[in-house]
Amino acid sequence: MTHPLPSRRLRFLLAALVVGAALAAAWPAPPVAEAQAPILVRMATLVPDGSSWHLVLKESAEKWKQVSGGKVTVRLFPGGVAGDDPDVVRKMRLGTLNAGVLTSVGVAEIDKSVYAMGIPLMYDSYEEVYWVHEKMRPKLEASLEAKGFVVLNWADGGWVHFFAKKPVAVPDDLRKLKLFSWAGDAESVEIWRSAGFNPVPLPSTEIATALQTGLVEALGAPPQVAVSSQFFNNARNMTDLKWQLLQGATIITKATWEKIPADVRPELLRVSREAGARLQKEIRDAEAKDVEAMKKRGLTVVPVSAAQRAQWQKLTESIYPRIRGKVVPAEAFDEAMRLRDEFRKQRGAAAGK
Repeated sequence: MTHPLPSRRLRFLLAALVVGAALAAAWPAPPVAEAQAPILVRMATLVPDGSSWHLVLKESAEKWKQVSGGKVTVRLFPGGVAGDDPDVVRKMRLGTLNAGVLTSVGVAEIDKSVYAMGIPLMYDSYEEVYWVHEKMRPKLEASLEAKGFVVLNWADGGWVHFFAKKPVAVPDDLRKLKLFSWAGDAESVEIWRSAGFNPVPLPSTEIATALQTGLVEALGAPPQVAVSSQFFNNARNMTDLKWQLLQGATIITKATWEKIPADVRPELLRVSREAGARLQKEIRDAEAKDVEAMKKRGLTVVPVSAAQRAQWQKLTESIYPRIRGKVVPAEAFDEAMRLRDEFRKQRGAAAGK
């Protein structure tokens, strides 16, 4: 059976369809927009895994994912698994890490002006430190940004006390012991030695082992660090002296920050600052409880009388000229001292009314 030949009009239509199909096959298809992969922020910290600090950081990381609509995810590396603070900053510069929850030692790898808020025995209270800090913060943050880093929040680890294998009440007690000092901070090591002490430079990740073996016999640490890292198990004497406030910050590389959509950044910054404020409150509220918990497990709190404190004060003031310029940039040191004195003057005037 034969089929009838198509009419001229039908043949033209069929030809047009064939040509159109051929052209469609040859013509490149319009690009299909691909969904942007989530930006992964690798964040490292010395904060012990499972500690209250770590839990706050985990919650903050989850909130980053939520408020960004999944555009930003944070992977935490707690407990020093990525190295101590100088290691973390070095890896941030290399791009293998993107952010870090750092102590002042880490921040000082970028700008040493942060040490102005932790000068030994220069401040009497949180209020003093943070009044000075708030005045100096804009310039410090601008300096950090100019060097490629953005501050997400500021926080602290609490007041540093000396924890030692033997009781330490006066400077001469500490001079007899091997004292932990941060590796890489040659200026501080030199100052300790010049004042008659025996600093042992080590990465902070080696403190626990050094205490167990006797390589180190004393260290400066806030109570929560001592209890969460179990340092007090091998350094069962805590000097009742607020040596300095352990300042810290959460910092992200500017390159990573600018990859995050601009409309998302304000919410991420809000979440980070809320986390920083929460950490500060938890640390302040927990200090006395942490000390009591350690006392129940064998810690001895070594009292420091007014006369003994005067010895510590005399020591620190004698080394201020060496700290100024070598550890703390001279301009930052002078500004912090001026602002502290201004705060005390205002406080004294208010108290006299």
